[in-house]
Amino acid sequence: MIVRNVVNEALRQDPTVAPGLLRLHFHDCFVQGCDGSVLIDSTKDNTAEKDSPANLSLHGFEIIDRAKLMIERQCPGVVSCADILALAAREAVLFTGGPLYDVATGRKDGRRSKIEDTINLPAPFFNTTTLINMFGQHGFDVQELVALAGAHTLGAARCSSFKHRLSKFDSSHDVDPTLNSNLAMMMSRTCIQGDNASMPLDWTPNSFDNVYFNALQMGMGLLFSDQALTTDPQTQGLVNFFAMNQDMFFFNFQRAMVKMGLLDVKEGDEGEIRLYCHKVN
Repeated sequence: MIVRNVVNEALRQDPTVAPGLLRLHFHDCFVQGCDGSVLIDSTKDNTAEKDSPANLSLHGFEIIDRAKLMIERQCPGVVSCADILALAAREAVLFTGGPLYDVATGRKDGRRSKIEDTINLPAPFFNTTTLINMFGQHGFDVQELVALAGAHTLGAARCSSFKHRLSKFDSSHDVDPTLNSNLAMMMSRTCIQGDNASMPLDWTPNSFDNVYFNALQMGMGLLFSDQALTTDPQTQGLVNFFAMNQDMFFFNFQRAMVKMGLLDVKEGDEGEIRLYCHKVN
């Protein structure tokens, strides 16, 4: 309840925090498992995960810190930052209209956070084959990959993540041929403002729904890695299925999220309960 109250209060003030919390949890779990390693600050001797180029746009850290502070007052030294992050992501999905799913707790916080480990994070220019292989290494099948990609129903992306689709795309195309021409014009207008200018990933960026999949069907996927799901026969049918049936998207998403929250969990002496989420004890 403490995590739910802290997250809901933050989201009432700023709904863009929801995708931030979901992405924090994902970027945590895909690197060294769900162990809160993404929360650790760099020191003079160590450059941490959060300073990787793949993580510079992460946000929502202060919400995790606030929940941790409140929980430490109630039950000191019991609840890990990794658990708080997993719970916060669940609350962000629920608050924005997505499915409620159970989050098991009992993760320990890891002691390692190194920038070089973030090579395991998927990039917005990856094709579907690369994504299938990367998610497969973590035990996810193609259906789970497409369901988790649906997290892009929330939030926005920066021009630095999609401008490569607008010029010198490949040897035979200047502009990405899978890109809807109206969207291409909007992207160009946005990116004149620089790499940090952003655009929503679908038309309802503050609602957890299946509109993301409808957008992909129309060639309106902002990221290359998203739109690529419609051109690969292994994933195309799943995009159409989830676009047609939001309940099935929700069902598959919640199952995949439960599975992701269990990736390489640390228990016992493998980890600790951090006092402050941004530094090891």
